[in-house]
Amino acid sequence: MELIKELNQSKLEEITKSGRTVLEFSADWCPDCRFLDPFLPQIEADFADSTFYKIDRDGSIDLAKEMNILGIPSFVVYQDGQEIGRLVNGDRKTKQEVEDFLRSVD
Repeated sequence: MELIKELNQSKLEEITKSGRTVLEFSADWCPDCRFLDPFLPQIEADFADSTFYKIDRDGSIDLAKEMNILGIPSFVVYQDGQEIGRLVNGDRKTKQEVEDFLRSVD
C-alpha cells in the first residue's frame, strides 16, 4: 500500500482514473487506524484487483474536508474515476467490517 502524505484534487484524479482504487484515510496519531494496520496486507491480498493507497488525512486536510472525511479511519472506493462507495466515520473498524464493505461495492 502506497502512502500519500499530501493528496490534492489533481493527484486524486490521477490515481483513481482507471480500475478499482481504495483510499484509506488515516493518521499516525490515530489508535483506531493503528488497530487496522496488521490486517491491511491481508485485506489487500483478498482484494488484489484493487489498488490501495493510505492517505495521510492531516497532510491532506483540505481535500479530506472537501470530501467530507470527518472521521478516521475511513475508506473511499473509486471505479474508473467515479466514487462508488464509502465507509466514512470515526469508529474503530475490524478486518471483517472493512472486507464486508469492500465486497458490498462489487
